[in-house]
Amino acid sequence: MNLLKGNHLLQNKDFVEPMERKSLETKSLEVTFTPTNEDIGKALVCQAKLHIDEIDFKPKERETTKKLQVYISPKNTVISVNPSTRLQEGGSVTMTCSSEGLPAPQIFWSKKLDNGNLQLLSGNSTLTLIAMRTEDSGIYVCEGVNQVGKNGKEVELIVQEKPFTVEISPGPQIVAQIGDSVVLTCGVTGCESPSFTWRTQVDSPLSGKVKTEGSKSTLTLSPVGFENEHSYLCTVTCGRKKVEKGIKVDLYSFPRDPEIEMSGLPVNGNPVTVSCRVPNVYPSDRLEIELLKGESIIGNKNFLENIDKKYLETESLDMTFIPTTEDTGTVLVCLAKLHIDEMEFEPKQRQSTQTLYVNVAPRDTTVFVSPSSILEEGSSVNMTCSSNGLPAPKILWSRQLNNGHLQPLSENSTLTLTSTKMEDSGVYVCEGINQAGIDRKEVELIIQGRGNYQDYFSPELLVLYCSSSLIIPAIGMIIYFARRANMKGSYSLVEAQKSKV
Repeated sequence: MNLLKGNHLLQNKDFVEPMERKSLETKSLEVTFTPTNEDIGKALVCQAKLHIDEIDFKPKERETTKKLQVYISPKNTVISVNPSTRLQEGGSVTMTCSSEGLPAPQIFWSKKLDNGNLQLLSGNSTLTLIAMRTEDSGIYVCEGVNQVGKNGKEVELIVQEKPFTVEISPGPQIVAQIGDSVVLTCGVTGCESPSFTWRTQVDSPLSGKVKTEGSKSTLTLSPVGFENEHSYLCTVTCGRKKVEKGIKVDLYSFPRDPEIEMSGLPVNGNPVTVSCRVPNVYPSDRLEIELLKGESIIGNKNFLENIDKKYLETESLDMTFIPTTEDTGTVLVCLAKLHIDEMEFEPKQRQSTQTLYVNVAPRDTTVFVSPSSILEEGSSVNMTCSSNGLPAPKILWSRQLNNGHLQPLSENSTLTLTSTKMEDSGVYVCEGINQAGIDRKEVELIIQGRGNYQDYFSPELLVLYCSSSLIIPAIGMIIYFARRANMKGSYSLVEAQKSKV
C-alpha cells in the first residue's frame, strides 16, 4: 500500500508476514502529518497492489483519491466602527466584523451584560444600531466561529447625551396678510429621530395642517384668519430631552389702493365732497389717511379709536371744497399709511390719484335767426344756436308744444326749416347741455299767409295785367273795323289788313 499527498509519497507498507489462516482480511496504512495552507486542493491517493504475477487477473492494482480539505481555526478577528465608538444619543452606528479561517468563520455579535454573560444580537457580519440611547453603551463582542474553533474581539461603545438645536422659521415673528397661506417650519439639527408637537400658547385649537418628515415639521395655516393670530410653540423630543421654540403670527390686511369718490361732478363754484376710502384694512387703529390737492394737504385723519377691534374695516376721509376753473389739471392724491413698523411687509403705504376736471355749466346761450323770425309762408329759415361751457355743451333743438312739452328736432347747432307753413309758427327752444347743467334760449317763429302783403307783382296779378293789355286793344280794333264796314257796305279782312299796313 502507498499513500501519496499529491505527487509526494507519504508512506508505503508491504504485508509480507505469513498467513496463519485462510481468511479474508482488511489491511490499512495510517500516516500522521500536519496540513498547511499549501496542502489545500491537493489529492490524497491511496494505492493498493496485489503482487501475484502468476495469476492473470485484472486489476492487480487499485487506488482511491480524495481531495484534501484543510481547516483553519478562526483568527485575526477585526472590528471596524463607523462613525465612531463615541456616539451622541439618538445617533446610529455600524460595526463590521471580519475573521480569517477555513472554512470561513460565521460571525456572531453579542453584548456583554453586567453579569458577564453574552446577549446574542446578530448572526451577520455587520451590526447596525439606530436611535441609540445612553443605555446602549457597553462592550460589544464579535466572534468568528467555524468547525475547528472560534476567535473573538471586543469593542466598547459610549453613547453620550446629545445636545440638539431647534430652529423655527421664518423667525420669531411673522406678519401675514389675511387670506394668505402661512407655513411655519420647525427644524432640528443634531437629532436623528426627533418627534414634534405643535400647540398654541393659549391652548386654543390649532386649526392648521401638520406635516412631519425627517428632521422637519411644518404647520400650514391656509387661509390665515383672525383665529390664527397667536403665538405657536413647537416642541421637539429627542431621546429623553425636549426643546421648545415659539413663533408669533401677526396679521394685517391692506390689499388694495385707496378709492377716490366724488359726491358729484366738480362744477365751477359749487361745493363738492371728496371721499378717500381704504377698503378691508386691519388693524385700522394704525391707519392714517391724507388727502392732497396738488401739493397742499386738505385733510388728514387717524383712526386710533378702533384699537383692539379684530375685523376688517373700510375707513374713509371726507373733505368738502369749492372747485374753480383754476383747479382743472390739479391732481387729487389719497395717501393711506399703515403704521406697523415692527411688521416687515410691503407696501406700508398705498395711494391713488385722480386728476380734477372742473366743469362749467352751459351759459350765454344765444340764437341767431336768418333771415328773420317773421316769415311768409313757403319761405326758408336758419336758426343757429351757440352756448358756452366746459366741456363744450351739446346743442339740442326742440319745439314747444301746446301742452308745454318739448318735441326734439335736431342735435345740430343749426336748425333749418324749408317751405315753411303757417302751422310751423311757434316757440323753438335751443338747449346747451353738458354734465354740469342745462341752459336754454327760446325764439318765436311767425309764419304769415300771403294775403297779408300788397305785392302787385305776384304771378297771378301779372297774368291778369297781361291779359287785360291784350284784350282791350283787340276790342278797340274790332269796333274800328266794324265802323269801317258799315260805311262802305262791305268788309274785307284782307283789305283791312292792307290798309292797316
